[in-house]
Amino acid sequence: MEKETRRLLLNSNLLPSEKQTLLSRIAEQAAAMDMPCYVVGGFVRDLLLERPVKDLDIIVEGDAIKFGEGLVQKFGGRLTPHHKFHTAIWHLPSIFNLHPSTLDLISARSESYPAPGALPAVKPSSIEDDLLRRDFTINAMAIRLDGGHFAELLDPLNGQADLAAGLIRVLHPHSFIDDPTRIFRAIRYEARYSFVLEPSTLNLINSEALDALSRLSGERIRHELDLIFEEEGSAQMILRAGSLNVFENIHPQLPAFNPHYIHFLEMDPALDIPANRAALGYMLWLMHLTEEDVLSVAERLSFSSDLTLFVWAAAQLMRSLVHLANSKPSVWTFAVEKLPLLSIYAVYLISRENALLDYLSLWRHVKPHTSGDDLKLHGLLPGPRFGEILHQLRAAWLDGEVHNESQEKELLAKIL
Repeated sequence: MEKETRRLLLNSNLLPSEKQTLLSRIAEQAAAMDMPCYVVGGFVRDLLLERPVKDLDIIVEGDAIKFGEGLVQKFGGRLTPHHKFHTAIWHLPSIFNLHPSTLDLISARSESYPAPGALPAVKPSSIEDDLLRRDFTINAMAIRLDGGHFAELLDPLNGQADLAAGLIRVLHPHSFIDDPTRIFRAIRYEARYSFVLEPSTLNLINSEALDALSRLSGERIRHELDLIFEEEGSAQMILRAGSLNVFENIHPQLPAFNPHYIHFLEMDPALDIPANRAALGYMLWLMHLTEEDVLSVAERLSFSSDLTLFVWAAAQLMRSLVHLANSKPSVWTFAVEKLPLLSIYAVYLISRENALLDYLSLWRHVKPHTSGDDLKLHGLLPGPRFGEILHQLRAAWLDGEVHNESQEKELLAKIL
């Protein structure tokens, strides 16, 4: 493979000055240690696309741990080495003023897959071999940093041409079989960049690749789905995955994502509810399933207990709406107040049941003025009766039967 000699400008508005400084210092150290050093993958892709650069992965031809030790000695910070994988994490000193404040240092390596979908076996190798193990041509480019090679572009697989053509292309026919999570990445890139899957690559998402996907752990699949839900075009990605028969090979009850829900992932900031795009996405996707199917899907995808609760609660509430229709505010409030707020919000988005919005914005904040201490002053002993009285007073406020503290005291006198 021939190396490209094109040089890229790294002092772009797309690259913050702090990252420019960091790359310059890494380049100095690489030259001092006579160790070829590259920034690879998403950094190069996004720089060429003139998009803001986020990823920063450093590959060295040689011992990444030794290189990291040199960086720490010269610039400070500390190093967490991983000898088994020939990698290290450099915890950056404060002088670089970067967040996140860690940087992965990786020895150039080649990979082999002992079985479809298995994690790869790795061994140190050249930058060319390292690029050959990548997922797509648009991610198989590198910019050299050391010495006179600074800013030199290496593009052995012609990723620039695919970037220009808007194509997602795998590097070899067994790519999706070796690592089926690449199917999800292909779908993400396709929507994120408005690209298309190159025809022969699209044909490789076939029964053999989908069978390998079906054998992945729930945790690995859920991680890829989490990444999808964090994307702006997440609904489009979920729809695309469904059209490629991805989900039926994960769990038979995974439904198609409803395209009418495409805009619901953007939460209303006026509501005081903790935002969680991934959890909201799963609820919009799965809340119409039966309780049995929700729990089955949650187990297959290794949902956390919190995420399982979110989706289960949304599904339960969706089925309960018909029974709550036309109920008093107090009935709605006491029916839903133990459910996660995000679950209630998700059901509101789909049902447009105004009572749910009233609960989220108003009713959940309504409390009586009377407290347990006040009841003690009336001679009541702590016990279940306390809760019953406070519950009755709160219901009166919610249902408009009392409007001020004086009316509440009158009601309390009647109750006592």
